[in-house]
Amino acid sequence: MISNLKIRNYALIENLEIGFESGYITITGETGAGKSILMGALSLILGTRADTSVLLNKENKCIVEGQFRIDPQHKLFFKNNDLDFETESFLRREILPGGKSRAFINDTPVKLNVLKALGDQLVDIHSQHQNLQLNDHIYQLRVVDHVGQLTARISEYRELYDEYVSVKSERNRQKEEIEKISGELDFYQFQYDELSGARLDGTNLEELEEEMSGLEHAEEIKKSLSGAALNIEGEGNVLSMLTEAIQQQKRIKGYFKAADDFATRLESAYIELKDVASEMGSLTGKVEHEPEKLQEARDRIDLVHSLLQKHRVREVGELIKIREELGRKIEAITFSDEQLEKLDREVSEKRSVLEKKAAGLHATREKTGRYIENEISGQLVQLGIPNATFKVKVDRTDEPGRNGMSDVRFLFSANRQSPPEEISKVASGGEVSRLMLTIKNLLSGYKGLPTLIFDEIDAGVSGEIAEKMGSIMKKMAGGRQVIAITHLPQVAAQGSEHFLVYKEDDEHTTVTRIRKLSQEERITEIAKLLSGEKLTDAAISNARELMNA
Repeated sequence: MISNLKIRNYALIENLEIGFESGYITITGETGAGKSILMGALSLILGTRADTSVLLNKENKCIVEGQFRIDPQHKLFFKNNDLDFETESFLRREILPGGKSRAFINDTPVKLNVLKALGDQLVDIHSQHQNLQLNDHIYQLRVVDHVGQLTARISEYRELYDEYVSVKSERNRQKEEIEKISGELDFYQFQYDELSGARLDGTNLEELEEEMSGLEHAEEIKKSLSGAALNIEGEGNVLSMLTEAIQQQKRIKGYFKAADDFATRLESAYIELKDVASEMGSLTGKVEHEPEKLQEARDRIDLVHSLLQKHRVREVGELIKIREELGRKIEAITFSDEQLEKLDREVSEKRSVLEKKAAGLHATREKTGRYIENEISGQLVQLGIPNATFKVKVDRTDEPGRNGMSDVRFLFSANRQSPPEEISKVASGGEVSRLMLTIKNLLSGYKGLPTLIFDEIDAGVSGEIAEKMGSIMKKMAGGRQVIAITHLPQVAAQGSEHFLVYKEDDEHTTVTRIRKLSQEERITEIAKLLSGEKLTDAAISNARELMNA
């Protein structure tokens, strides 16, 4: 519960501090006095967003700090967020003139979502616009789930649902991809066959071009080789002259020492030239003019160059890589049916498990819906709608969703002759207020929130009905803190504490203030709610009766 609230420099609030006790607390004040401002400031420390428009003095920061008595059951939250747990914890929010916002829990800076997560566990603020939630089918489903205590089971279901969605998405993705590339299978196969037919493995384009050049100049090569061999070995040519030169050196080596070295070197040259001539002669016999082989080489080189140009690459190795990638695509398409069948089986298996979980949730929701119908209908009779009919329609959906396979609808009728319909179509403002109070009363026993705040939930009612609504809120305050902002004396009179919100003027500004009323002050305030500013003896007497009651 909230035990203390400090507000500084927020809207019309200059500096304000309020202490609260447990139990049923009422807050009253004239329209425009600042009750909604008070709720706006409180919502800041519960994680709502804000900007510099909330600053009373634009040059100073706004500070809102709440002191809360925290139940030990929240220790895990503090541990998970690396925060110090204190049974008296402080939530603080600061809005700086530059527009930045800072949040703190027990003086430790936290992100806004962490502050909001803790606030959601501590306080539930019901404002008038939240009556619209009664027309929201997701909200209606959540009411059923809270009363049915399905939180843990829904969490387990959602884990399975996320797995199901993930597998289904992968299956659809692969199906789309396969359908896309399946239309190109013939084209892939043609390109693959073309590259495979080119026998690219081990192909060296430079060697091919060298081979072609040799075939193109075969006659010239043969003539040159045979001519060179003849010049080396023929009579009176190089080898015969070398033989004579060797003999000349050997004749003088006895008296000319260098001649022996010259003879040795000339003999080496003789041997080398003889080998060259022999090889040339051998090659001469092998070189032939082969038009067919030449054409084959030209065709192969043209094919490789054509493929390089077609696939916009420079190396034969890159063509081989393209061929291999095409092979993988063809293989993927070939085995696509098998892969899709596997994914289909997985999707089917996960859906089967999911539907079983969803069926269990649905059955509990149907049972819970009947319980809610009885509870709400009974309370509505007590709140002055004697012919009220409240139905919780729980239909099973065809497809699993994040919340299961249930569609929940709240239906209402205030008249015996009218069939129940959607609340938005048939309920008046006062009836919606009473409906929402009964639902909040029912939820309060299951959500375990230590503080409930009702901002004029009694709008549209008066007299005896208002008194009964006040009694319900007072009963809800057993074991928790309930704060009701109201204009109705029948509601205000039942509070264990009563606070008045009012405006105060000075020469330059108007500010909002709040103070706790004494017993006599409460009587006066309730009398004003009954008769207006002009107090009458009858109003004061009625106020005393309400207080005594």
